Amino acid sequence: MDIDIHNIVIVGGTHGNERIGFHLVKKFQQSPELLFRPHLSTVCIIGNPQACMQNQRYLEADLNRCFLKADLENTQLIAYEEQIAKALYQTFGPKGNTARFLLDLHSTTANMGLTLILVNDHPFNLQLAAYLTHHNPLIKVYRWTQTDEENAFVSSICELGFAIEVGPTPQGILVASLFAQTEQLIHQILDYLTLMNQGSPPKIPKQLTLFQHLETLDYPKSAQGELAGMIHPQRQGQDFQPLDPGDPLFLTFQGQTIAYEGNSRVWPIFINEAAYYEKGIAMCLTQKLDIAIQAS
Repeated sequence: MDIDIHNIVIVGGTHGNERIGFHLVKKFQQSPELLFRPHLSTVCIIGNPQACMQNQRYLEADLNRCFLKADLENTQLIAYEEQIAKALYQTFGPKGNTARFLLDLHSTTANMGLTLILVNDHPFNLQLAAYLTHHNPLIKVYRWTQTDEENAFVSSICELGFAIEVGPTPQGILVASLFAQTEQLIHQILDYLTLMNQGSPPKIPKQLTLFQHLETLDYPKSAQGELAGMIHPQRQGQDFQPLDPGDPLFLTFQGQTIAYEGNSRVWPIFINEAAYYEKGIAMCLTQKLDIAIQAS
């Protein structure tokens, strides 16, 4: 594959209460030699500085939902995070460009382990994901692509790259083991990019297992729209584990079990993510797929 990547962007603190990415970027800014690789230029950015200072997800709008092209070009959208999105877009756009490789660092209260979140099907991203999962089977790959819906995430600015999601960790605190795993993963990615630039691409597996986004599920709600139930104890923490029709899914406040009513097996992720209560999302449902990887 004829791709020569020399410019890397690492964004941490897109959400101000996700402290792993924020503190990793601060570490790299203070010690840039840690990221040095021949012929690679790496820029580290705090995505949402004010939200990070206040240790909250955002101030006025979720920055990781501000990157629809129409919104980026709408001069009437002037909320704090909307202005940040426009500045990032002006600096690193146009949207979907291949001039840079972007990593967006996130953490979650859900039991996601180390997860790569892909927002497109670019062969380079799939090859890198296959390489990383081969060397660390604990890494999962979540592909958020829908043919009729534009992606609004930070990582959609650049076609090359993806988000890294790690958990479980409570909002607003650091977990040392996940901090170390994220940092190690970043170094593995930079090493891979260096090998590619040197014309010595590493061997890539011919197949990648990924979890394709299907839909989101909300919590049980009352007729007034109030929360009426919670994640069933048997489903709590079971991210990336199969869910079959009839399996326990929710538990009402009166103790009634609500079973999954789908037609086929799915694999839920982001189960009981704290930040998603406001979005009406109890979990994301995915389909587990094995896809062929194109040779370089």
